[in-house]
Amino acid sequence: MKSPKTPASVTVNRRARFDYVLGDELTVGLSLSGPEVRLIRDHHVTLKGSFVTVRNHELWLNNLTLGSDTARNLRLLATKKQILALEKQKTAGLTIVPVKLLAGGRHIKLVIALGKGKKKYDKRETIKQRDLDRGRF
Repeated sequence: MKSPKTPASVTVNRRARFDYVLGDELTVGLSLSGPEVRLIRDHHVTLKGSFVTVRNHELWLNNLTLGSDTARNLRLLATKKQILALEKQKTAGLTIVPVKLLAGGRHIKLVIALGKGKKKYDKRETIKQRDLDRGRF
């Protein structure tokens, strides 16, 4: 009997951790067609500049870059309870940020997180701390 594969990270949105203070994470599915699946499995995908919106009680991933295409909007698969909880948090002033894309085994999943935008001085502090950790100064 084979053990299930652990999902491998295809791409990570590194800007997310720099621009936002991230909170709770949620793993959701994606509604994809065949060519889109192939592009993701071949690592021809970028999460930079993409964001998640809630429209008609559905989650949508906007501005996903697949291959040479500039922008795609994909429907995300989550339960109604999860979507309602995210909608409530969004109206409270938080942002839904795509963090990383996972592809392992049969399914392709997206990890999203609730985030609060950082101010400019917070970003400077992050850069300063990163440089100190590297031992530059």
